[in-house]
Amino acid sequence: MAAAARRLLLVAAAAALLLLLLPERASAAAPRKPVDVPFQKNYVPTWASDHIHYVDGGKEVQLYLDRSTGTGFQTRGSYLFGHFSMHMKLVGGDSAGTVTAFYLSSQNSEHDEIDFEFLGNRTGQPYILQTNVFTGGKGDREQRIYLWFDPTKEYHSYSVLWNLYMIAFFVDDVPIRVFKNSSGDLGIRYPFNQPMKLYSSLWNADDWATRGGREKTDWANAPFVASYRGFHVDGCEASAEARFCATQGARWWDQPEFRDLDGAQYRKLREVRQRYTIYNYCTDKDRYAAVPPECAKDRDV
Repeated sequence: MAAAARRLLLVAAAAALLLLLLPERASAAAPRKPVDVPFQKNYVPTWASDHIHYVDGGKEVQLYLDRSTGTGFQTRGSYLFGHFSMHMKLVGGDSAGTVTAFYLSSQNSEHDEIDFEFLGNRTGQPYILQTNVFTGGKGDREQRIYLWFDPTKEYHSYSVLWNLYMIAFFVDDVPIRVFKNSSGDLGIRYPFNQPMKLYSSLWNADDWATRGGREKTDWANAPFVASYRGFHVDGCEASAEARFCATQGARWWDQPEFRDLDGAQYRKLREVRQRYTIYNYCTDKDRYAAVPPECAKDRDV
């Protein structure tokens, strides 16, 4: 009897240990609804402030690009993790050669960066949305999609959910990309200890932006105008030197339901891959002899 009791205790202990080792599972949830605020609450001009026009007390901001310069703005603070969203209406008409960017970036040589870049095109041709993730100064993770609407006609929401487990890119409520933390199992660097500011800019990039630089900016159409609303920032604010978030684990985006997408969200992501993706570094065999190891974990192959 004593031996049998010991065996039962060992089995119970092993089961308890297994439960501790199993990953925590919970139903995934969409990010919280963004809260619209005026531009001045979270942002300041970065350069060429005379090319930024304020509408309705800063509830809307317009960036202007002409032959002399583009312009841009950035957050007042730096952040380690959070949810960041912007309502944008892109340059209309012939926007070839122009780039409108919305991104997070740290401020050092081995920088981390999370990018939305909207590549202009000739009138009647669709915009291309390019996303990228830099970790430790290394990028080369481009994905390009066509949008399923005209982004120049109405405002649409572009947002990033960034926590210790994943970076998720959303257009409106549709996930278009996930980059998971693979530092532990695959040894791939992940942005977790470098605070980042948010930036947005409108600038001339006709050396590469449209058809690899073959289509040049037509300055007869200047000024080019991109419009913004929302300016939502819900992040753990930190100094540029801070390497951790003082409230790590306590914020809503740290909770189990925000550590992965759910089945419905992955189905939407799969539809984006099948219907709207025009370039994915994960499937570029000319560039990578082997599929980058994070792609399977991110469900991008």
